[in-house]
Amino acid sequence: MVESTVQALRRISLFADLSDDALIRIARVARSQTYVPGEVITIRGEPCRAAYFIAEGQVRVYRLSPGGREQVLVQLGPGQAFNMVPLFKPHGANHATVEALTPVTLYAITCKDLHRLVGECPELALALLRDFASRLDHLTNLVEDLSLRTVRGRLARFLLEHGETNAITRRWTQEEIAAHLGTVRDMVGRTLRAFADAGLVRMDRQRIVLLDREGLEAEAQR
Repeated sequence: MVESTVQALRRISLFADLSDDALIRIARVARSQTYVPGEVITIRGEPCRAAYFIAEGQVRVYRLSPGGREQVLVQLGPGQAFNMVPLFKPHGANHATVEALTPVTLYAITCKDLHRLVGECPELALALLRDFASRLDHLTNLVEDLSLRTVRGRLARFLLEHGETNAITRRWTQEEIAAHLGTVRDMVGRTLRAFADAGLVRMDRQRIVLLDREGLEAEAQR
């Protein structure tokens, strides 16, 4: 059992370069958990009980405003982790709600066990610091987008980042896009229509086809 867990943990980017000894220590306390699409894994504001490391599937990390508007902070997949920061705060609470988008298998490590492992394994502590630095970069970029870029610019960047072979491969709803961009569905709809009128995209049976990547790149700078 420990050996198979070690193999699964090594595929998680945060643990990929750790020694066998460190991975064995982690495997002894990591607990496999599964979730179905739509199932909530953590709820914002509840006490932080564990950190989670995704082996399979996709989750979305989001927060809700008092008025019920949703802001997606990040979407995570295999090899990534969440709920790390509050784990190291006294009486830390979950910073965000995390929901399974697909069938998800992950490994949970309790606060107590991870605190002990950090003290025992300096290489794990360094790996966690690198992970925190990456998270800080992501949140800094998110703040920059929300405060300094227009909805047109944010939407253009979203389309470019999620487009492949001139189309958006996943059929995102306008509500989902709005949650990622920190705006409302109507604004996304109006901006998409403006992009279509300008010849930048084409709406094709709920798919968004990218027609002019250079034009979208120019919009993404706004």
